[in-house]
Amino acid sequence: MFKKLIEILKAHPRKIVFTEGADPRILEASARLLSGTFLTPILVGNPEEIRQAAEDAGFNIRGAIIIDPENYEEMEAMVARMVELRKGKMTEDDCRKALKKSNYFGTMLVAMGQADALLGGATYSTADTVRPALQLVKTKPGNSIVSSCFILVRPSATGDNDVLAMADCAINIKPNEDELVEIAAETVDCAKIFGVDPKVAFLSYSTFGSGKGEDVDKMRNAANKAKLAMPNVPIEGELQFDAAVSPRVAKTKCPNSKVAGYANTFIFPDINAGNIGYKIAQRLGGFEAYGPILLGLNAPINDLSRGCNAQEVYSMAIITAALA
Repeated sequence: MFKKLIEILKAHPRKIVFTEGADPRILEASARLLSGTFLTPILVGNPEEIRQAAEDAGFNIRGAIIIDPENYEEMEAMVARMVELRKGKMTEDDCRKALKKSNYFGTMLVAMGQADALLGGATYSTADTVRPALQLVKTKPGNSIVSSCFILVRPSATGDNDVLAMADCAINIKPNEDELVEIAAETVDCAKIFGVDPKVAFLSYSTFGSGKGEDVDKMRNAANKAKLAMPNVPIEGELQFDAAVSPRVAKTKCPNSKVAGYANTFIFPDINAGNIGYKIAQRLGGFEAYGPILLGLNAPINDLSRGCNAQEVYSMAIITAALA
């Protein structure tokens, strides 16, 4: 999977902002990226602190771009652009103060076209990554929400990888029917980048009316709306998970479905189900989980877990930049 993404980046080199430039995990991942020559890190922070931290840890970050918000030559232009983007919701002083923070400063580098993507959150919350993105980069035209998906990867007996997409497992707590359609559309596009030929299952505790309830109706209606919105994508719902992935079960519960038994892109009814579902796949199913990958923004911006390691930073940087 990563071989394909690296080939994309070699053909279209990108710049990615790391908002916590002096963090040892960021520095280790940056050194690896620089050795590959397909992705240029932009490290936000004090240059002396960053270089000293890299030297102390033995990481070669020669070739990285280091930008200090405290001594940024184009700060006035950035402040003016941020005031414009906030449309009266923040004063010039408010913007200047916010841009002292690396999350806002890094997001503005993306908003102003000086970077292609951003990866943050090694030391702060998901909200502190998503909030500046919503305020400054904003959602794509036609999108009403930011959502997320996880890509799950596991070696298979054939020598290839099993690759699945699951959404929304991290952002939207209880999406409505139209939001689920938007989540599905974004997840389909994301899955294709990872080599998945999407077969989409809208999941429930019911298969084709075997159970009753508002949540069943929501998933059935959302699936039907998604079919209209994406007529060329195989979509089915509502389906129980066993019917979605087991050909034997699907033959009994929904024998005429082209998706049931072979689904690889899963849309969950709410964040409870999504978060639990991907973690079961990760911990009991032997899948590596990559994400959350934020979807629906005008530029790729992603969030790290505060417990991440350098390998996860490296992997998420490649994923994030490839989405550009």
